[in-house]
Amino acid sequence: MTTYALDTNIISYMLKKDQEVIDRFRRESTLGNEFVMLPVVYYEVTRWLYEKKATRLLSEFNDLCVEIPMLETTIAIWNKAAELYVLTRQKGKTVGGDADLLIAAYCLMNGCTLITNNIRHFEIIDDLNIGNWKNV
Repeated sequence: MTTYALDTNIISYMLKKDQEVIDRFRRESTLGNEFVMLPVVYYEVTRWLYEKKATRLLSEFNDLCVEIPMLETTIAIWNKAAELYVLTRQKGKTVGGDADLLIAAYCLMNGCTLITNNIRHFEIIDDLNIGNWKNV
């Protein structure tokens, strides 16, 4: 069994009714795989929906959040994100931003596979399991 953490862009595809992503979500659910919501992803999606004044989509997102448990924030997550920041800088590269560092830290600390359409944001991070459900 695999535990998947969906990146903000994957949640966005689901809310936009992208059939490819929705079908994959359903298939993985049927196979007994689990999903978790990362607090930073919740924040990014909610922020985007508030900015767009997309009340219907916000309601749909909240319904989805009932199905997907949210991981808790811990000091260990913040420390891991800070460690990743330093490690990527030492390699002379950066990740997409602080939110992406937190997303990667959550996945590493909780043994989750990150599902994202922004592979390049995360590929520098060693030992991070990454998948993409778009155009695959």
